[in-house]
Amino acid sequence: MNDMTPPAGQGAPIEFNPLDPAFIADPYPFYRRLRETAPVFKAQQGFWLLTRYEDVAFALRDKRFGKDFAGNMERRYGANRMDEPAVASLARTMLVQDPPDHTRLRGLVNKAFTARRVADMRPRIKALVDAQLDRVADKGEMDVMRDLAHRLPVIVICDMLGIPEEHRAPFLAGSNVNGRILEPVPMTREELDQANRNTQLSGLYFKQLCDLRRRDPQDDLTTELVRAEEAGDKLSAEELEANMGLLFGAGHETTTNLIGNGLLALHRQRDQWERLKADPSLIPNAVEELLRFDSSVQLTGRVTHAEVEVGGLTVGPQESVIMLLGAANRDPAQYENPDRLDVGRPNVRPLSFGGGIHFCLGAQLARLEAELVFAALIERMPTLELPEKDTPAWRRSFTLRGLSKLPAVWH
Repeated sequence: MNDMTPPAGQGAPIEFNPLDPAFIADPYPFYRRLRETAPVFKAQQGFWLLTRYEDVAFALRDKRFGKDFAGNMERRYGANRMDEPAVASLARTMLVQDPPDHTRLRGLVNKAFTARRVADMRPRIKALVDAQLDRVADKGEMDVMRDLAHRLPVIVICDMLGIPEEHRAPFLAGSNVNGRILEPVPMTREELDQANRNTQLSGLYFKQLCDLRRRDPQDDLTTELVRAEEAGDKLSAEELEANMGLLFGAGHETTTNLIGNGLLALHRQRDQWERLKADPSLIPNAVEELLRFDSSVQLTGRVTHAEVEVGGLTVGPQESVIMLLGAANRDPAQYENPDRLDVGRPNVRPLSFGGGIHFCLGAQLARLEAELVFAALIERMPTLELPEKDTPAWRRSFTLRGLSKLPAVWH
């Protein structure tokens, strides 16, 4: 158990174990208590937690909050971890870098995710949604996570990266994405070893894919990145492989969990599912509300590059700050009745995709995939039920909130 004691004047001690199954099943009561008693809170482990919408939105956009990944790792583990393959690979990605490296790396992939490019993908994604449902429609049952929520975004990101059809089976079989490396609680040696193995395996594959695209260029993102690497001034070979791994993982994992968490929320508050069935035009707004209500990404981290005041408290330079996106999205100062799902809620602006220069590249793509999935389920499986909705199987992760399985049945 990690006992977090607020500084003087910040209320009673707050116990917080983000890997406790009860917390993973429902972190929102803890967030509420923290928001009410210590909204800007320094944990005994040395990092700060922000829980209010206004404070999180401010920190996401203010340039005094940046990324110091190596320093953060050292503070977290009390030792240099940059020689661990999983840590070294993540360090080369745009996710944990500041400008100018962040600007350079993000600029290489930006155009693949423009609003126009994503809109043009709608017919292909709709066909893919129907194809996944065709595989299970006559059975009357499926595991939503395995048969739909995982498969769809994996195929979409495989398309974008140009991963050949014959290479996709291992990716479709299951996910190796582990958000633990991003969490404030250090990974165990066993967890680090597993993350290293996964990183090395995926790195080997993406190196082979890059070699393939050098020999056989296509109209895909990998070919564009290989050309940038060959130009020599935009991208190193190590950055190429690391950022392809990031694009693949981030390109499907958060969408998978948006679909799973969203469907579960709609069936736990069944009147909202019925409301969508009666008025499918609400689906785009419903996706924003589902992002707010149970975000796939619960937190994001920054490091202060200078002294800064947040919520009336002064945070010094070189301090780790954890922004609890899931807590901010349920701030009653921002949303009336925040613990209630309302697919017609006006002015929903969730912080689930982050903000500022690190705003999620694939936000529009994730929204589109979720919209098309919910529309297809309402049209094709209106009688869908979730037998285990009261005892769902949550994955053991604090950062990436999602289900390991979600059985569904229909008539």
